[in-house]
Amino acid sequence: MLLLKKTSYSSIYLTLSLLLVVAIVLSAGTGAVYLSFREISSLIAHKAFGNGIVNPVHEGLFFQIRLPRTILCLFVGAALSVSGALMQSLFRNPIVEPGLVGTSAGSALGAALFIVLGSNSFFSHLSFMSELLMPVCAFLGGLVATVIVYYFSASLNRVNISVMILAGIAVNAIANGATGFLAYIARDPQARSITFWNLGSFAGANWTAVAFAGASTIVGFFLSLRFAKSLNALQLGDTEAGYLGVNTERLKISIILINTLLVSIATSLVGIIAFVGLIIPHLLRLMKGSDNRYLIIGSALLGAIVLSITDMVCRVVIAPAEMPIGIITAFIGAPVFLWLLNRMKNNGQKGGFYA
Repeated sequence: MLLLKKTSYSSIYLTLSLLLVVAIVLSAGTGAVYLSFREISSLIAHKAFGNGIVNPVHEGLFFQIRLPRTILCLFVGAALSVSGALMQSLFRNPIVEPGLVGTSAGSALGAALFIVLGSNSFFSHLSFMSELLMPVCAFLGGLVATVIVYYFSASLNRVNISVMILAGIAVNAIANGATGFLAYIARDPQARSITFWNLGSFAGANWTAVAFAGASTIVGFFLSLRFAKSLNALQLGDTEAGYLGVNTERLKISIILINTLLVSIATSLVGIIAFVGLIIPHLLRLMKGSDNRYLIIGSALLGAIVLSITDMVCRVVIAPAEMPIGIITAFIGAPVFLWLLNRMKNNGQKGGFYA
C-alpha cells in the first residue's frame, strides 16, 4: 500500500487504461458463444474495410449484442463510480453512495411509474420526447429522492451524517414500497420489466442505450472535473471553503444535479446496481489519496473495469443462462461495506478519513 501511495497519478492512470483495454477485449469475447481476439479483429476489419470472409451469425452477435453491451458496461460503471466519489465528497463521509441516499431507488420508482402509466393520457402529450421519456422520468425520481434526503440531513449549514443515513433508509423504503405496489398492480409484461430494474441487467443493451448512457456519463464526467477543486476545498468545512471563495450552497446543488444525472440515466437503462459507487472511490483513496481531481478520473476508469469484469462473471457463472448483475454486486459489495464500517470503527479518531 505504501508503494501505491508513492506511485504517480500518471502511472495509475496508465495502468488502469491498459486494464480497461484488456477488460474490453475479454468482455467482447466472453459469453455463451466465445469469440477469440483473432476473430474479433477479423469481424472489425470486415466491417470497416470489407476484408475477408466472416461468420455472419458471429458478426451480428458481436456488433448488435456483444459490442453495445460491452460499451454500455463501461459507461454505466464509470457513471456509478464517479457519482459515488461526488457523494462521498459532498457528505464528507466514505460510506455514502447513491443507493444509500435514495437516488437509485428514486430513479427506479420513476422508471416504474413510466412503465405502468406510460399509456396514460399525461404521457401521451409528451410523445414527442419518444425514447427520452424513460430517462427523464428516472432523472426526476432520483432528483426528488436525493433532494429529500439532503433537506433532512442539512441543519445549521452542516450535513448531519446520522440524519442523512436515517433519511436515506426512509426514502429508500418509501421508493421501494411504491415500486413494489406498482409491480403488484401491473400487468405481467410490466411486472417483469419492473423486476428487471430491481435486479439490474445488461441483457437489454443496444446502441440507443449506449448513446443515452454515453451522453450522460461524458457530460457528468466533465462537469464533475470542473467542480473537483471546489470539492477539495469543501473537505475543510463549509465555512473554510467559503473563505476560499467557494459558493458552498451552489456547489452542493450542482453536485446533487450531476449525481442525479449520472445515476438516474444509468438506472433507467440497466436497473439498480448497488455498491459500485461505494467501493470504487474508497479503493482509490486507499491507493493514493483524496484529491477529487484524481478520484473522478480514477473512478471512471476503475468503475468501468470492475463492472465489465462483473458482467463477464454474470454471463458465464450459469451459462448459457445469465445471472442479474445486481445479485453479484450485492454479494461482493455488502461484505466490503461491512469491512469499511469495521475499518472506520477501528480507526476511531486517528486523523479522519480525508487526512
